[in-house]
Amino acid sequence: MTLITTPFGFSSTAAEVAHGIDLAARRALVTGASSGLGAETARALASTGAAVTLAVRDTAAGERVAKDIAEATGNHEVHVARLDLTDPASISAFTAAWQGPLHILVNNAGVMACPEQYTAQGWEWQFATNHLGHFALATGLHDALAADGARIVVVSSTGHQQSPIVWDDVHFAFRRYDPWLAYGQSKTANVLFAVEATRRWAADNITANALMPGAVYTNLQRHTGGQGSGRVPAEFIKTIEQGAATSVLLATSPLLEGIGGRYFADCNEAETVDHRTNTLHGVARYALDPVGAERLWTLSEGLLGDRTR
Repeated sequence: MTLITTPFGFSSTAAEVAHGIDLAARRALVTGASSGLGAETARALASTGAAVTLAVRDTAAGERVAKDIAEATGNHEVHVARLDLTDPASISAFTAAWQGPLHILVNNAGVMACPEQYTAQGWEWQFATNHLGHFALATGLHDALAADGARIVVVSSTGHQQSPIVWDDVHFAFRRYDPWLAYGQSKTANVLFAVEATRRWAADNITANALMPGAVYTNLQRHTGGQGSGRVPAEFIKTIEQGAATSVLLATSPLLEGIGGRYFADCNEAETVDHRTNTLHGVARYALDPVGAERLWTLSEGLLGDRTR
């Protein structure tokens, strides 16, 4: 299979990727859009004419970002809705309230390397936030996504190379909790979701792709002293505008029409690797495994019960 390449790369910005794209009459939803990469992704999508909904926990912060985006782009179809990805009731309320088609879903929100914590259901916090919450959101919005052949964009990370899915102990019931292993497992789940969503929803013309945005300093690093792992060389650090570029590419580029189940970095499809790399590129073979992707879907449905389709 030939890797997909584009004219964009490491230094490209979200605005550059979105330039010349017309998404008038299209609707987009971006989770975690009250700051950082989510806000910049929403800004770039709004600049194309799309109606954009910011799905956020802090609606006051979301409203400030929405106002700023509207003023900067001249697009006043920028909306805010409350969504807590660790709360199944919040997700159910959000999906039940959604009306009409949804053309672009950007699963952007996430947590990184947080202290050991569990939801009311007993789910490990990073797996619950980064994967299960977005899984419930996407499945709950399936009909809206299927109405007009949507794209799903899943923000993963090179951190997925830290851990595959540990099927017998996803929630660290027996293993000693390690924040980076938990993060890595959740980011592997992000890629596997893209693989299985593309396969399972092919007849609905829904595609899903995962990506590594790059090393970007945002609120995501609040549990790690503000600089992620602290091991990334300075020349690999991106601005927020550069970090959002690959998300915007997957959401908007004609080059990705009908393409799904793949993993991108620096606006290009990443090579498959069989060992952890010393760069921010490469996708582990286990993260693209269709058998693992189907198994994760089944596991997720079992955890969420009748909240999914």
